[in-house]
Amino acid sequence: MKIELIPAIDIIDGKCVRLSQGDYDRRKEYDERPLEVAKRLQDVGIRRLHVVDLDGAASSHIVNYKSLEQIATHTDLMIDFGGGLKTDDDLRIAFECGAAMVTGGSIAVKDAETFCRWLQIYGSERIILGADAKDKKVAVSGWKENSDLELLPFISSYVEQGISKVICTDISKDGMLQGPAVELYQEILEQHPSLHLIASGGVGSMDDIKRLEEAGVPAVIFGKALYEGRITMDELIIHNS
Repeated sequence: MKIELIPAIDIIDGKCVRLSQGDYDRRKEYDERPLEVAKRLQDVGIRRLHVVDLDGAASSHIVNYKSLEQIATHTDLMIDFGGGLKTDDDLRIAFECGAAMVTGGSIAVKDAETFCRWLQIYGSERIILGADAKDKKVAVSGWKENSDLELLPFISSYVEQGISKVICTDISKDGMLQGPAVELYQEILEQHPSLHLIASGGVGSMDDIKRLEEAGVPAVIFGKALYEGRITMDELIIHNS
């Protein structure tokens, strides 16, 4: 099966940015209009978008919901939204502003009871587990905090709760354009072959995406490679044709 391509739009102050290894001090701004980026991606056959509220991830609540609403209102893209989703109200705002799915990372670590309740209410099609890790230890709060949780048991515990979609980012590779953590994703899929695993971090070219596809990874998120021109719109057209 062809791997699903999911471009990322990370937002700070309403602008598209990319971080390196999750470091807010190593950020680079690109097109200031997330909506225009989203429209261009839709025009080349992209169907799904990963939108991250980095202001929200680093704070205690959702922040850039207006950008989400603009993209959802003016495109037909299926949006999964993450960053700053810590309360029922945050979740309500995200869905009301047009998110088809939401990703919970910090909440799944710090408040498992709430996250599991969301999973029960909205189902595994709409609630995605964000499992971001450095040295196989789960990181939270916009990657500003490390936990003592081991990545693989953490994923397994939520698979047992009914999670079917997981976005896994190897923080050490994120934004570095030096290749994704293929071996890590293979290890996860060996334990959970039916998991809809979404790889994230390190993608620097279509060759990297091909490696993930050959490893059986169902979907991939990428951002910096697109904004830096290492993955072109023409390549997206070819993949999606």
